[in-house]
Amino acid sequence: MVDQLGRPMRDLRLSVIDRCNFRCTYCMPAGEVGPDFEWLQASQRLSFDEMLRLVAQFARLGVEKIRLTGGEPLLRKQLPELIEGLRQIQGINDIAMTTNGILLARFADALKAAGLDRVTVSLDALDPEIFRQMNGGFASPDQVFEGIEAARKAGLEDIKINTVVRRDINMGETVPILEHFRGSGITVRFIEYMDVGGATRWTMDMVVSSREILSRLARHYGPIEPLRDGGSAPANRYALPDGTTFGIIASTTEPFCRTCDRSRLTADGMWFLCLYGAHGIDLRRPLREGASQDEIGSLIARGWTNRADRGAEDRKALDLRGPLYQIKALRKDPHREMHTRGG
Repeated sequence: MVDQLGRPMRDLRLSVIDRCNFRCTYCMPAGEVGPDFEWLQASQRLSFDEMLRLVAQFARLGVEKIRLTGGEPLLRKQLPELIEGLRQIQGINDIAMTTNGILLARFADALKAAGLDRVTVSLDALDPEIFRQMNGGFASPDQVFEGIEAARKAGLEDIKINTVVRRDINMGETVPILEHFRGSGITVRFIEYMDVGGATRWTMDMVVSSREILSRLARHYGPIEPLRDGGSAPANRYALPDGTTFGIIASTTEPFCRTCDRSRLTADGMWFLCLYGAHGIDLRRPLREGASQDEIGSLIARGWTNRADRGAEDRKALDLRGPLYQIKALRKDPHREMHTRGG
């Protein structure tokens, strides 16, 4: 099953909770999401059983990979139980999770035992002060390192580090982060600052492009070789002279819409076909109203086969480009928030 541009549906981002214990500047900045923000109530969130029923239909239609997101997914109670259920769904052969790592040390063993394959940890700085600037003043990078080490000891493989790069805050952290993990077997991926969701103060001047990141790294390490992997992975891969590999996700300056095979299901059952999409397809309502599995599957199939989204390409083509949403628009529809939609 393919969409209007011939893209298959293989990868589902499954948000398990909208809450987060950080307030990252590119997602839900502190001071903008205040105490009056309305979090989802437990009754509004999909139960694990509901998630599994929906994922089973996605798998029947071609989805092979599930990535658990949030908010911060480890804030969802009994998360290993969901992973155990996902592991039983025919067709799902890869289960990953993206986390800020603060709670990872506590749960790494249970996550691995339940069947989690891979973990990606968000880490935007090694310097404690810069780290707190990026995440709204919370925690310490030491707690993230503890989580990463616990994940390694638990046997989770293919650990990745995601670093969102902002010119005005953490651009100087690119070399230190890559150097810290060089030779460790952990892959660092740098992400261009994107104008989505809670990035209400985004400007193009704050974006450090893929080209500039490569230039900075080359000045430090020497010639960098691009690795041509093909496929639909969001990161372009590169190798340092010593063979160390890293990635850059250049969604802002080099969109990869034409190969995008991923969609996002929010914690309350809204299905978004593009990260930039303004509207989603409500799967919770028909599920709770008694729709059959075949009816749910047909709804998903229609959504994907009608898909023609090229959100990042459309944004790049704008003559004047500012934030995708202002704070009033986000408060009007929280589904537009990155912490609700999932990364």
